[in-house]
Amino acid sequence: MKARKDLTIVGEDYLRAIYSAAEWDEDGIGVSDLAHLMGVVPSTASENVRRLREAGLVDHQPYQRVRLTEEGRAEAVRMVRRHRILETFLYRYLGFSWDEIHEEAEELEHAVSDRFIDRIDKALGYPALDPHGDPIPAADGSLLEPKPVSLEEVEVGTRYQIARIRDAEPAVLRYFESRGLVPSAWVTVVERIADTGIVTVEVDGKQLDLAEHLAASVRVVSRDK
Repeated sequence: MKARKDLTIVGEDYLRAIYSAAEWDEDGIGVSDLAHLMGVVPSTASENVRRLREAGLVDHQPYQRVRLTEEGRAEAVRMVRRHRILETFLYRYLGFSWDEIHEEAEELEHAVSDRFIDRIDKALGYPALDPHGDPIPAADGSLLEPKPVSLEEVEVGTRYQIARIRDAEPAVLRYFESRGLVPSAWVTVVERIADTGIVTVEVDGKQLDLAEHLAASVRVVSRDK
């Protein structure tokens, strides 16, 4: 996957952010939400989206959500691969905690060569998932795409295995880790109260109350155990 020579670092960051957001919401992302994700004002995000649209990398109409084109998705997958391989390396070999690796990988992903990424991938044993449970694209761009569902939506009383955790908020990751809500852990939704927006779950024999937005950041799969 060769990078486009006209694509800036900022453009790469936006494409990866749009891709990552789409993994959690298949209907694209609004410009205001994208601005929040990138830590900029909406006018800055809108201008960067305009440049990506003119380059043929995103589809976007005023007041509509931003979506990747086929070419934009290919570029985004390339950056996602770099980011998640670096996260995995930082976590496994350099002792970074899983709430630290996202920011560190963002700094590194633009500075290393494709050959370097391929060597790390090989040294890691070609991992399919990063420490947050996010799928890592292969060198040819192919992707194992499991179909986990949100903990907010699953059936009450059924046991599920955590597949991935959204890595946007380090404080949330630290909280989840302290409560045992990590990839591969088993979790059961005990109760869901619509009026309060509280989802009560059981993990490792202990019950925990989660706000709906926190439950939505945990994706699970149903497996026999």
